[in-house]
Amino acid sequence: MGLQLIDRVAVEDEGEGPVVVCVHGLGGSSNTWTPLMPALARHRVVRVDLPGSGRSQCVEGVLSIESYVEVLLGVCARVNITRAHWLGHSMGTIVVQHIAATQPKMVASLALFGPLIAPPDAARAAMTARAQKAREGATGMHEITQALLNAAISSDTRLRLPVAVAFVRESLMRQDGEGYARSCEALAGAQAAAVERIGASVLLVTGDEDGVAPPQAVRAMADKLHGAKSTRVVVLPRCGHWTPVERPEECQRELRGFLAANARS
Repeated sequence: MGLQLIDRVAVEDEGEGPVVVCVHGLGGSSNTWTPLMPALARHRVVRVDLPGSGRSQCVEGVLSIESYVEVLLGVCARVNITRAHWLGHSMGTIVVQHIAATQPKMVASLALFGPLIAPPDAARAAMTARAQKAREGATGMHEITQALLNAAISSDTRLRLPVAVAFVRESLMRQDGEGYARSCEALAGAQAAAVERIGASVLLVTGDEDGVAPPQAVRAMADKLHGAKSTRVVVLPRCGHWTPVERPEECQRELRGFLAANARS
């Protein structure tokens, strides 16, 4: 089906087989998932640019986790998806947790990269400040990008994988300042889903240098998913917050095994 616009939201829909819906994080787009596409070769893959991000920058209004959920459910209705495996990165993991908790019949499994249940208070304040910086335009986005390249990517990735660094830099620099600011505000206001209600199998992947989703926090998150069919935590060495981009081969391997184990879910 290729690319289509659904109420000004960019949706890429390609392939055949069990459905996978991919939800990127703050500063990302459908391209966040390009490094993992080889693991999804036998699936129908739906990648959405969330409102305010990527090619969906023109969507108006206040953004929130709740509005993202509404958009994704609307997209699924329009393209006839009633059940899917859901992939999330960073802020996108919060969004898909809300879907899994409130729409369990739509969720065959959850694979969450750089996962968090909700931002801590310090992060909320930082997101609000970052929104103000983003509204300064290109200069503000440049400063944000430079700071995040140092904070969100591992030292090993910065040293050995310049292509991954360039990918993250371009993803951030391509964001519209106002759209990114509204996305920051959506994350700053994010509330936790009722994760104890999630019954699907869950894969949690983080990096040992991920300051947004540190391993100890991800393991604590797994403990709260006591209603899940199964829970697996994977900590990738020498990896930061952009797990699909920094360690694509390892993420592909984990994702292949997880989807195979949940093929009949």
